[in-house]
Amino acid sequence: MRLVYAREMQTLDRFTIEEFGIPGLILMENAGRGTAELIVERFSHVLPQGALIICGPGNNGGDGFVIARHLFQKGFPVKIFCLAPTEKFKGDALINLQIVKKMKLPLFFVDSDISTLRQEIKACGLIVDAIFGTGLTREVGGHFAAAIEAINQSEKPVIAVDIPSGLSADSGKPLGIAVKATLTATMALPKIGQVIYPGRYYVGELKVVDISMPKTVIEELAPKRFLLDESWASKNIKPREPESHKGTYGHVAVLAGSRGKTGAAILTCRGALRGGAGLVTLVCPKSLNHIYEIALTEAMTYPLEHETEINSLSYRAFDEIISFCQGKKAASIGPGLGLHQETFELVHRLVARLDIPMVIDADAISALAGELFHLRRAQAPRILTPHPGELARLLDISIEEIKKNRLEIARLAAKETESIIVLKGAATVVVSPDGREAVNYSGNPGLATGGTGDVLTGLITALLAQGYEPFIAACLGVYLHGLSGDILAKRKGPFGFVAEEVAEALPNAIKETIMRKKLGSL
Repeated sequence: MRLVYAREMQTLDRFTIEEFGIPGLILMENAGRGTAELIVERFSHVLPQGALIICGPGNNGGDGFVIARHLFQKGFPVKIFCLAPTEKFKGDALINLQIVKKMKLPLFFVDSDISTLRQEIKACGLIVDAIFGTGLTREVGGHFAAAIEAINQSEKPVIAVDIPSGLSADSGKPLGIAVKATLTATMALPKIGQVIYPGRYYVGELKVVDISMPKTVIEELAPKRFLLDESWASKNIKPREPESHKGTYGHVAVLAGSRGKTGAAILTCRGALRGGAGLVTLVCPKSLNHIYEIALTEAMTYPLEHETEINSLSYRAFDEIISFCQGKKAASIGPGLGLHQETFELVHRLVARLDIPMVIDADAISALAGELFHLRRAQAPRILTPHPGELARLLDISIEEIKKNRLEIARLAAKETESIIVLKGAATVVVSPDGREAVNYSGNPGLATGGTGDVLTGLITALLAQGYEPFIAACLGVYLHGLSGDILAKRKGPFGFVAEEVAEALPNAIKETIMRKKLGSL
């Protein structure tokens, strides 16, 4: 599913109305009816206590009037509170206000005094927030802010229409104050601010309402920015053919680990194995080979002849590594490599000259700080998987700057490095230098533990080896990794599971995604 900014959604709406001739009144009707059906489906147990629809002066309020009408028609008690006088309503919203007036639905107008509204909030079964839509850019104040505060204090189910009122559709940040919704019914497409933090905290459960916007409008005009959810993943994952073998699914070379950090290399290999690579070989210093031989049963090891005192990979083994990687389908480099200058020199050379797709993580990213020209010289696709601290070092900017606008900084990094960027964290973002973007919707805080990033590196490398296009491999790896964490959170608890268990859960995540694909094709 595509993701949009507010201005992009406005363009799609306008094109639908002007070029396809679908009146805005019909789009509003579809939005309100679809939301009302969702409310009945999810909250029928409290609807007999009454639905309180709180409407603002714009089209969001118009959606609220339609919702009220449909709930009333289904036999549920409703009350409408308008936070603006009649003269503030225009166009389609005004038409729907006039309809509910003619139907004699309970309708109240509120100005600065919201005491009556507070009383009704206490008495109702649920609240429908139809105050502000996605076009809001100014800070909320006055009785609008007071109403939102009352909603948030209610402890009642809250259904936000399109977006929680007061939340920026672009940044996901509250504009002074924002509604904390139980469920958000958004129209046609999800908005960026709903799927990144802190927006996701305010949105609650996110559901997309079909307003009958033509598919061709979305396919042709919506940006190539995707929400990585179960629908996207099931469309992009590839089931295996019965007549295949280990050679079909590629041989992965893992360049990772050093003394004291052998676990990072082991976890990367396990991520690659559980991600479905046909063969996995860990390239390692001879001095550490005995550790890996014991720990890795299914993966092979390739102990280098060029032994060094640093107990890590060195530029001295460059030719040997290049020779070994001939015929391999993909490589990963970086987890646990260490920060020795000899290792950095090896990273520089391999990033520029190894002619197979490569996932670059951890210490290998640090090695490239101030040396981005190596990435621009790369002879095959490169995927970088930094956390904010690593990306800050790579671009020589502050972590705070990255946190303020993760997607924009990831775009900058993709342009500067001419590589795909996987900026890890809550709502991981993936950006390709060709303009494609994605935000992940799977995962949970339980993944915030050492080694899970190494598993992700191995998983993405395995998908590359299986023939997935690099951007798709990065996105699918991010989604499946998050889904593995979600599976563990349900099975074991919200946190306390470890990286090795994340790798072990990957086959279940793959199974769930393929099963959804099969169900979708029936």
